[in-house]
Amino acid sequence: MGITKITSMFIGEYYHNLDDKGRLALPVKFRVKFKGGLVITRGLDNCLFVYTRQDWQILAEKLSKLPINQAKTRAFARLLLAGAMDVAMDGQGRINVPDYLLNFGLLKKQVVITGLYNRLEIWDEKQWQEYKQRTEKDSGEIAEALGELGV
Repeated sequence: MGITKITSMFIGEYYHNLDDKGRLALPVKFRVKFKGGLVITRGLDNCLFVYTRQDWQILAEKLSKLPINQAKTRAFARLLLAGAMDVAMDGQGRINVPDYLLNFGLLKKQVVITGLYNRLEIWDEKQWQEYKQRTEKDSGEIAEALGELGV
């Protein structure tokens, strides 16, 4: 079995604003990675996932191989695949976030874009702060569980 090559690496936390038309500027340092287009979809915990088209193709192929006779795998594939939209950046590095994804992500004016290795996540700023506080509070337990997995 071959190793899947991830084409992008994203890290960091970036604060941006949605404009009145639902457009969002991507962090400047990541824009070159999205020159070939991007895919935005429903994520987990009410955030949105953003992938380069290449990395989306890798994920979509994996999802297509999940057993369709299991309800949870069907539900997960539907969440990501049916919610996905091809999006292009404009000349100012902005993307237009579709209304159904704005609603899913509970996105208001202020958002946080987080880099998570092969994807970006887009969070409503308030939701992100609440999530981060919960996670930081439980960081010891999380680290212990990851240690059991060899991380």
